[in-house]
Amino acid sequence: MSIANLARRVVRALTPYQSARRIGGNGHVWLNANEAPLAYPFTIEGSRLNRYPQCQPAAVVNGYAAYAGVNPDQVLVSRGADEAIELLIRTFCEAGEDQILICPPTYGMYAISAETCGVGIVEQPLTPSRQPDWPAIQDRLSDVKLVFLCSPNNPTGDLVGRKGLIKLLEKAQDRAIVVVDEAYIEFCPESSVVDLLARFPNLVVTRTLSKAFALAGIRCGFTLGDPEVIAMLAKVIAPYPIPEPIAQIAAQALSPMGLELMQERVIELNKQKAIIKGELASLPCVKEIFEDKGNFVLVRFDDSAAVFAAMKAAGIVLRDFSSKPGLDNSLRITIGYQGEMDAVLEVLRGLGANNVPADKMSATR
Repeated sequence: MSIANLARRVVRALTPYQSARRIGGNGHVWLNANEAPLAYPFTIEGSRLNRYPQCQPAAVVNGYAAYAGVNPDQVLVSRGADEAIELLIRTFCEAGEDQILICPPTYGMYAISAETCGVGIVEQPLTPSRQPDWPAIQDRLSDVKLVFLCSPNNPTGDLVGRKGLIKLLEKAQDRAIVVVDEAYIEFCPESSVVDLLARFPNLVVTRTLSKAFALAGIRCGFTLGDPEVIAMLAKVIAPYPIPEPIAQIAAQALSPMGLELMQERVIELNKQKAIIKGELASLPCVKEIFEDKGNFVLVRFDDSAAVFAAMKAAGIVLRDFSSKPGLDNSLRITIGYQGEMDAVLEVLRGLGANNVPADKMSATR
């Protein structure tokens, strides 16, 4: 008998989340994981490494609370926002009974976390304008415990409409928790919904240091919510979720100097994003450029397979979303530094007119 037969049935049948590192790839320009292009040095003090760390390091919790504009009792720090997603499901959903709602195409870990916890999944696809279908979601509130919304959405880059969200929160009071994933919000901070936490105890916001803070490697995320929600999650989280070196780095990243560096990084990456969007719009192989509120841009090509192959041959690794609903021929390009963006554009220009369909050929002559 295979040892795998001892595993839970749901795990045996599970297809794991295909993260950028799990998929892999060969190249020297990595633009497939929405990572920051450059790392920054931090210092670690080792005199307390013989001691277990705090479950919720005060310097990190207080630092993030001040940054996000909430009280410390509204913050939970975790091993990335991915752990926050799973904690919410484990805390509020009964295995084999409850369900979550997601709006594909969106971040895949919502579904994976639900599956691993034995929780059902209700899919309510985005509308043609790539917004949550608010009336349809409201109609399903009696069926679900958690609604996951990603804003900016990964991979499309769209923001969740504020008016629709407020109506949903009103309808969902005492019925369901609405989770807004703001992993990319530093690239459009004016669009955050954290201010709504004061009005809606059924709103939860998840955040991360992985994107704008350029700290994907330390796996540090945050849950922002009503103190009662945070207290419930604190019952479920592991006793020592944040290693001492991670806490030290996170605290430095949230210092005034760290926040200044982050904001400078955001300005530079948003500048690079605007430049490459302008260049992409002029290329005949590009059919559509999606919204751009994160540190990436999703692009629909005439022939994404040809583009992906050409990039691979040039050592540039992108993320293919062509198999996702409504995203045929679409590739996601992480915004990197200027040299990386120039390399992408060089490949696309090199594809030439050989990849231009006949109906576009006459327009480009």
